[in-house]
Amino acid sequence: MVRFIEDAPIVNEGYQVTDKGAWCWFADPRALHYKSKDGSIDRTYIGYIDTHGNIKAMQYDFHKKQQKEVLIRSCFQPDDHDNPTFLILPDERVMIFYSRHTDERCFYYRISREPGDITTLGEEKKIITENNTTYPSPFILSDDPDHIYLCWRGIGWHPTIAKLSLPDKKDNINVEWGPYQLVQSTGARPYAKYTSNGKDKILFTYTTGHPDQESPNFLYFNYIDIHTLQLEDVKGNVLSTIADGPFQINKRSEYVEQYPYTVVDSPEERDWVWQIAIDKPGNPVIAMVRISEDKTSHNYYYAHWTGKEWKKNFLAHAGGHFHQSSYIEKCYSGGMTIDPAQTNVIYCSIPVEGKYGRKYEIQKYMLNDGGDVVAVEAVTRNSRYNNVRPYIIPDSEDTPLRLTWMHGNYYDWIVSTTHPLGYCTAIHSDFRGFPVKTETENIEMTVEQAKDFKFDFKEDFVISVTLKPDTVKYRGCLLQLGKLGYYLNANTMKPEVRYQRKVYTSTNMLGTADTWAIMPRGTNGKWYVPQKYSELRLKLEYKNGILCTYVNGLLDQTIELLPFVR
Repeated sequence: MVRFIEDAPIVNEGYQVTDKGAWCWFADPRALHYKSKDGSIDRTYIGYIDTHGNIKAMQYDFHKKQQKEVLIRSCFQPDDHDNPTFLILPDERVMIFYSRHTDERCFYYRISREPGDITTLGEEKKIITENNTTYPSPFILSDDPDHIYLCWRGIGWHPTIAKLSLPDKKDNINVEWGPYQLVQSTGARPYAKYTSNGKDKILFTYTTGHPDQESPNFLYFNYIDIHTLQLEDVKGNVLSTIADGPFQINKRSEYVEQYPYTVVDSPEERDWVWQIAIDKPGNPVIAMVRISEDKTSHNYYYAHWTGKEWKKNFLAHAGGHFHQSSYIEKCYSGGMTIDPAQTNVIYCSIPVEGKYGRKYEIQKYMLNDGGDVVAVEAVTRNSRYNNVRPYIIPDSEDTPLRLTWMHGNYYDWIVSTTHPLGYCTAIHSDFRGFPVKTETENIEMTVEQAKDFKFDFKEDFVISVTLKPDTVKYRGCLLQLGKLGYYLNANTMKPEVRYQRKVYTSTNMLGTADTWAIMPRGTNGKWYVPQKYSELRLKLEYKNGILCTYVNGLLDQTIELLPFVR
């Protein structure tokens, strides 16, 4: 018997991480917690992209109880498939990956200069590939700590893998093995989710193709053994040597009979997948959804390997597509996430009638050892907007910040003239400890008043000013504080901090990707001209010899100017 845990019928939408942000669910980890062995670092990172093309991340420091939002890259393709993913390097620095959606042959990455601190990101670098890139999922495994294993949707729009070197002294990396296509499907676009055992294997589960085009759409499972660089089924049977070519899959009965331990689910319906994790005995578990032939009915399932077979347990009816655009992406469910620390706990986005009508709410499902639902608890209730695409932050079990999700209206995965509002959601979480944002320390001044400010390195300061650049002559000095200047480079549209003869150039352009809102829908590989700012908020914060620049509240540059002297 299922036990429903109910609270008072109050509004609970969680707590806001950022007011503008979204993600797809195939690039992970989209958030991460890291605590160093000596305990000096205890931080959570949550990444997302907004409709202005800003790739961003929130860093929360549990020691300082401090929240900062970092601008990773401005003027990017405004597409929710482009959310960043995180990797902790052996030297404890944070590496962040991101890429455009299918239409560019490279990955971008930035690495923090300081251990565990993404407020100190270095310059943007590229990994050049011969094929398209989407959904980066990086791993470092203990049996091979000198390499990064990067998985993504690449060659032929199929699951792809490469082995990369660790960053050198200049943060450059090399592709040392691959890229190689892992499988070849009869479907056009298999969708894959990855995880690892942290030691020697990468686990991945994938579909025949996109459920929009595939009916039925099967779900498969394989291991990647990093010692042999071979593909295995769930029983450990070798399927292929990856470098020799992709393993061939299909939906025919002969295939299922020949490779029974590669098939998780072979329904008459359309499967899609949300997450893969590993239970305490070391067996894979999968959050999946079955979608009806007409795409109007979605049902959540929990699949787990018993040691002999894949057992699928029904969890809940998920309604249909969650978003406001009725004629596209009808296979977009509200979403599911498995708690990797206790894999019998699943969070699902479910349509519920509440105070503000039918909204998608987050519910917690607790399962017994057999996978049956024994209790259901409401996480959000009576919400004004939908709560979708939940995600449990990996390695967060000892923190109060664990569950995150998207909150708001959603019209499309890309900004275009068809749906100019795109994915206008916020990111919410279950963490009530975020500090109240105030500007009490800021000295708000005009550009004219700033001319009288004398920067001498002897005193900390925080200054906020509203700048109104000339969008015709978009260049030159925007703010001068004595010998310290904030300039705009006419050729690159990137801001520069200048002091004496030194120039500190930002990675990010001073503009947005708002131009996309008047462009055709789709991925075409083009970089449209950035939208210039006619007005922006600039904050300069100087403390202990470090100058931080913020553009519209987002941390852009962290610069060590001179040793701090009192």
